[in-house]
Amino acid sequence: MLKELRIENFAIIDQLELKFEPGLTTFTGETGAGKSILLDAIDALMGGRVETSMIRANVDRANLEALFAIPPEHQKDAAALLEAEGLLDDPNETDILFNREIRREGRNIARINGRVVNVSLMKDLGSFLVDIHGQSEHLSLLSVRHHLQLLDRYADDRELLDDYHHSYALLKATQQELADLRKAEQDAARISDLLNYQIQEIEAAKLKEGEEAELRDELSRLANAEKLSTLAQQAYNLLEEDNPDAPSITAMLGEVVGAVRGLANIDKSLADLADQCESITSLSADVSRELQSYIEGIEYNPKRLEQTENRLALINTLKKKYGQDEEAILAFAEKARGQLDKITNAEERIAELEGLESGQLAELAQKAGALSAARQTAALTLGELVERELADLQMAGARFAADIRTKPADPGLPLEDGQVVKFDERGIDQVEFLIAPNPGEGLKPLVKIASGGETSRLMLALKNVLAKADTIPTLIFDEIDQGIGGRIGAMVGEKLWQLGGSHQVLCVTHLPQLAAYGNQHFHVYKQVADGRTTTQVEELRDERRMGELAAMLGGDNEANRLAAREALQSAEERKRLHSSHL
Repeated sequence: MLKELRIENFAIIDQLELKFEPGLTTFTGETGAGKSILLDAIDALMGGRVETSMIRANVDRANLEALFAIPPEHQKDAAALLEAEGLLDDPNETDILFNREIRREGRNIARINGRVVNVSLMKDLGSFLVDIHGQSEHLSLLSVRHHLQLLDRYADDRELLDDYHHSYALLKATQQELADLRKAEQDAARISDLLNYQIQEIEAAKLKEGEEAELRDELSRLANAEKLSTLAQQAYNLLEEDNPDAPSITAMLGEVVGAVRGLANIDKSLADLADQCESITSLSADVSRELQSYIEGIEYNPKRLEQTENRLALINTLKKKYGQDEEAILAFAEKARGQLDKITNAEERIAELEGLESGQLAELAQKAGALSAARQTAALTLGELVERELADLQMAGARFAADIRTKPADPGLPLEDGQVVKFDERGIDQVEFLIAPNPGEGLKPLVKIASGGETSRLMLALKNVLAKADTIPTLIFDEIDQGIGGRIGAMVGEKLWQLGGSHQVLCVTHLPQLAAYGNQHFHVYKQVADGRTTTQVEELRDERRMGELAAMLGGDNEANRLAAREALQSAEERKRLHSSHL
């Protein structure tokens, strides 16, 4: 529910902060006082369109903020959206803060829990929290795509729907595999030739993992054989060969060992040093032998050089076609063998899947029938209850129906009666709400009924009946009393109050009979100060509320105060009567 609303520099609102309670909250005030501006602010916070004209004159920006409590049934979905955007600090947090900053220059900013987000995310989250019923065509119940979902919620057929959806998913998996196999079968010859060529090309190469690295090392040695031989021979000569100008390093090391060993014979503390010198001599001898062996192993082999270069070129060609290294190339070949095997055995698998599909279609048709029957039963009850609500709202004789139909389709789902119909993850039913506002008229789609008082009352009747199915916690009605009088207004007020038992209801009204049912009452009015007009909002209680209702009846005088008191008393009596019947 909406807990707090803060508005700054929005339209003719300077600064405003409101705290809301559960149940029915009414807004009253003269036309043009700014009641609808409050709803525009909430709509903007729910991701609605904003314009610079909404910013108060002579300021650079408007700021809107709303604090909501997320209802339990939406906490999981809301948490998933927040987590996906990195906005979920505490999975157990039930409050969420919306902020919208509208700038005259630059980009407007949307924030959730203090962090900048896309307006689309604000709109997605807002759809869980608020449903605004204005005088436009954007009423949620006028959206045909929502009718099936609302009927399912009213029918409480979740178990049937989940069972159907499970079978539907299995069927779709089978049909997808069949489609893939049939397509592959059509291209079998071409694909088989290609797969065979790819497999043979890779197999003929007889690749080994790590081979490329070894070949590159060998190529480096073969290509630099002469230089390697020269350097190795130079190192060996320095270690082992004497010349007239200087003895070899090995010979000089021998002299060093002899001198240090002589020292150690005299000074025993140098024994370790003598041992180290002998170790160096031994290590030098090892190096000499390794160099001699390396020199003997160097070969000038142009043929082997060419073979190595050709082998590396082959590996590079395979890498360009099949993968980044030997492992990936070999994995490609293994996958190709699996595809080839699948194509080779496609005919047998297709026959197997066709049998499986036939059984799954029959099972799905049975479950779709059970789901449809539950909807048909619920639709009858829904129609009766809505008509009863409409009668209470002075629309006796109005008819309402949830029209459930199937649509022929080929291919489709074969039913037991021989029909083949369209189906999807929600079943075979096409659902649309129909209404005949006046006796003798035919039922027509909800979207085609006249606007005004009939629309308002119908929306209210549907909302009351569908209260348990509609999980959106905050419902906002902008002038739901349009086109109706005081007597019906009292009934509308009672219905809204009843709806407030399961939802938070905010209602802008001009009827005192309706306003008398509010659990919370705000008076919206204009105030002029220093030559500027601002909208002010005051929460009314006791005598202040009595005075407002009297003013709505024609003026704050004794007679109208008496009528206002009677309206409040009547509302309290109706509330007590309703509560006693629960």
